[in-house]
Amino acid sequence: MAEENKKKFPLWMHPETQKQVKEWYKKDNCSSQSEFIEKAILFYCGYISAENSMKFLPTAITSAMAGVVESSENRMARLLFKLAVEMSMMMNIIASNAEINETLLQRLRGKCVSDVKKSIGSVTFEDVVKFQNGE
Repeated sequence: MAEENKKKFPLWMHPETQKQVKEWYKKDNCSSQSEFIEKAILFYCGYISAENSMKFLPTAITSAMAGVVESSENRMARLLFKLAVEMSMMMNIIASNAEINETLLQRLRGKCVSDVKKSIGSVTFEDVVKFQNGE
């Protein structure tokens, strides 16, 4: 913004707020308290309009958050892969000893899908044993 377009007007603020302005305007590399206040107003207006909320978060914070999320995703993917390998091994061992026809297998799959949906993914071994024992 050009200097010639600026307008002077009275501004009222609490002494504590003025003290913060005096303390922080040089730390923010502002040449005057007015520049600091103007930057603060523009920042706040942008914040409440939320046109692009990412521009209000410091780059360091957003990149750190992205790193944490990516690290978590990678860890979860590795754990899911290991779990899938273990389940495949278990299924192969059980299938080699079980004599289950195609119809029974399809019915069991339907029941298992239903159980997982009802329990939001939390099927317990105890529940399965009760079902297998006819309880």
